[in-house]
Amino acid sequence: MFLEFWLDQPLWTGFVLLTIPFVVVSLTLWLITVLRVTRPAMLWAGTGMVPTYFAVFSTLLALLTGFVANDAWERQRAASRVLQSERANALAIHDLSLAAVSDMKTIRTGLAEYLDAVIGVEWSRMSEGASAPEAGRRLGRLLATIADPKISAEAGAATHAALLNAAMALRADRGERLALSAASADDTKWLTLLILAALTLAALALVHVERPPAQFTALTLFSVAMVATLGLIALHERPFDGPLAKSAEPLRIARAAMEVAP
Repeated sequence: MFLEFWLDQPLWTGFVLLTIPFVVVSLTLWLITVLRVTRPAMLWAGTGMVPTYFAVFSTLLALLTGFVANDAWERQRAASRVLQSERANALAIHDLSLAAVSDMKTIRTGLAEYLDAVIGVEWSRMSEGASAPEAGRRLGRLLATIADPKISAEAGAATHAALLNAAMALRADRGERLALSAASADDTKWLTLLILAALTLAALALVHVERPPAQFTALTLFSVAMVATLGLIALHERPFDGPLAKSAEPLRIARAAMEVAP
């Protein structure tokens, strides 16, 4: 829920929302350090603490951040691969239908209708994790057309087999694309990241408890670094949603190539 809400916001609003908890925690720790009422307690808790204690939390945070970032960017790479594969398989079907001896205009028409449904209807629904039933029906009709046994007799078994392989690969690409768009974010890993970040802030405050100016600088720099890092990672968590969502441009290019083909 947290990540979906964050991605639904404008880019600057999302970073502001992510900044707020870091500002609140940092200011609270700094005020506890400088206020006369609470400073003795902070000095009692932090005096003598060595930086090694801080390194425990920072190491855990760095490891988990690396895992989360790798997972997010792997989703982006997978989305790019499946889009390029879907484009390539669509063009393969189109080119094979042109190269065949027999007339395969119905295949090209069905393929164009499917791409139109994906680009015009399904793409906008993927941001919500949904698909377009119309695109599924048009893909089904395309597969039925290509699976017609008459094609083997008219164009040859080799051409028919290549068409079937490309059509099944296109179907698999669509399934993988929809699976990537429908995958829900794991809020527990983001909650764990925020908890570790808060503990790291507390450790930083205790390590620098005897020098409030240095403490303020350390808390500020760490907060800025974490907001920038976590914000950029979150933008890549869902490849078909948010400000950096993948566009349907590869499929538009394939569709445009079909328009100019003879």
